[in-house]
Amino acid sequence: MSQAGDGILNAGVGTYVFFNASSYPTPLAGAAAFTVLYVPYSVVGPFATVFIDRWSRRQILVWSGIIRAVLVVLTAAVMAAGNRGVPLYIAVLLLLAVSRFLDSALSAALPHVVPEDKLVMANSVAPTIGGVASSIAGILALSLNVIGGDTERGSALTVLVAGVCYAGASVVATSMHRDLLGPDRALIAGARITAELRKVATRLAEGARYILSRREPRAALGATGAFSFLYGAVFLMAIILYRNYFYPSHVTAAASHITQLAVVSAVGYACAALITPPATRRFPKQTWITVMLLAAAVSVIVLGETFNQVAYLAIGFLIYLTKQSVAICSTTILQEEVEDAYRGRAFGFYDMVFNITNAAGCLVFAAFMPENGKSPVIIVAVTICFVATAALYRLSAGRSRDLA
Repeated sequence: MSQAGDGILNAGVGTYVFFNASSYPTPLAGAAAFTVLYVPYSVVGPFATVFIDRWSRRQILVWSGIIRAVLVVLTAAVMAAGNRGVPLYIAVLLLLAVSRFLDSALSAALPHVVPEDKLVMANSVAPTIGGVASSIAGILALSLNVIGGDTERGSALTVLVAGVCYAGASVVATSMHRDLLGPDRALIAGARITAELRKVATRLAEGARYILSRREPRAALGATGAFSFLYGAVFLMAIILYRNYFYPSHVTAAASHITQLAVVSAVGYACAALITPPATRRFPKQTWITVMLLAAAVSVIVLGETFNQVAYLAIGFLIYLTKQSVAICSTTILQEEVEDAYRGRAFGFYDMVFNITNAAGCLVFAAFMPENGKSPVIIVAVTICFVATAALYRLSAGRSRDLA
């Protein structure tokens, strides 16, 4: 329910900013929007995630839904007023901050309710169910926006529906026992929040050293971050192409076709959950990550250079398939290799890497992207980077016992 709300929120805000008849986004404007929304939280986020290792994770799920429902009302009010400035960015930034805090809590909590030998399957099924819910809800929201003519009020009403989902998710979370999801209170007995706050920077440094000193988690984070960086470039290019190149004078048609792209991408996302568990039973997770990085490279160079709408539907499917497959394996590696006392901070750091690299990819490639988004040079550059990432990951992961 929570991620369905995220899908509706993304659809409402996305159409409001990028597919509105009164706006004509440029690559740099789009990249700036992503940077403003994601980077501030990503820098501050790790400090907040220390609390995931201190507070009841079940309570985090409960209260995050309530807080987001309130923030959604404020966001809808700003959108209904036709504001695309600082107030909108602040409102959406706060919503994203709470959402990321919840996502990190969920990842840290999963090993408390799933046996270790089932983590790959759990990391396939759980995020995929949420991702599919997000995609379906977002697609329905995009369709409603298209029918309504992509107006400010239409987007605001769409966002309000997300608030209903968030409130419902909070109610569902109350069905779990307060201590079901950890953290283990024996590990934090006697710790005071005020004392912990003074140690945040030190603890985070220790957590970072813990992760970065271990080869497998470090390599998994590197692969995820690099994929996120390159995905940011492809994501921004697709939006600009549909808005400014494929349908420059027909915003409703652009929004309609971007909805089709979202549908196909959602199918690719779901398929990752179907193929990754059996694949990782046959091959080591490290090998599967390498294969997926190379598959992403092939899909971008073969299909991307066509600059054809049908080909870009195929790219959407394949990029989401490979991206989610890498994420499933990386998440599982972190859960297996990181102790529970550090797990919240590990996934906070993971989330920070993902968001910063995503925004960085948008920003870096936007500087070289033409106004209509069509750039064969960027397609070639992204392909080369995917291949290089696959080679570097294979070398940095080394020959652990999984690779033997």
